[in-house]
Amino acid sequence: MTRVRVAIDGAVGRITLARPEKKNALDRIAARELSAAIESCAGDDRVRVVLLSADGPDFCAGADLAALVALLDAGPAAHHDDAMALGEVFIALRTLRVPAIAAVRGRALAGGAGLATACDIVLAEEGARFGYPEVKVGFVPAMVMTMLRRAVGEKLAFELVATGRLVEAREALALGLVSRVVDGGELDAAADALAQQIAATPPAALALTKRLFYGLDGLTFRDGIALGARVN
Repeated sequence: MTRVRVAIDGAVGRITLARPEKKNALDRIAARELSAAIESCAGDDRVRVVLLSADGPDFCAGADLAALVALLDAGPAAHHDDAMALGEVFIALRTLRVPAIAAVRGRALAGGAGLATACDIVLAEEGARFGYPEVKVGFVPAMVMTMLRRAVGEKLAFELVATGRLVEAREALALGLVSRVVDGGELDAAADALAQQIAATPPAALALTKRLFYGLDGLTFRDGIALGARVN
């Protein structure tokens, strides 16, 4: 792998975006490597939690513009396949049997913001910024809206994608984009402590909890209660 590192550290699967010279921008290669890293963690019975972080000062600046330029003359099928390469990463994180934690410092923009919010828990360092600026450059924030609408609700979500404005970590916390904000310089320690805490939880209970949590999407109240009774 050239854009992503993956390592199993006890019960923690550590996935690191490793392209700081490009602000960890995402192209199809990065998306495929992320999918492979998630699959590697999913296939290892030792892993009870996945921790997603990034090298350098920024979590992820979104799509790799050079890769987008290279696709300008490609047909619709090529564009669809390129988008779905990242979409499969989002799906893999959501369907992963163990919780996924994103540790965000610096900027998490566009697909990078989507990558963070596709995780189950998001820790953000003071000074982190989140945003969906695609419309400002003539693109549609198409691949991130599924997570964004679920995280913050439709009125706030539409304002964020229609204006493309960036939000600081504290506002992101208030909006529901992140789970917790930690002081500058403490992100790595806080993320490690949380990962170890979750890893100590009985794995079957944790896996069923995650499956039930997302299985409630789209169900009526009565059907949600019934699903909970079956899981219980």
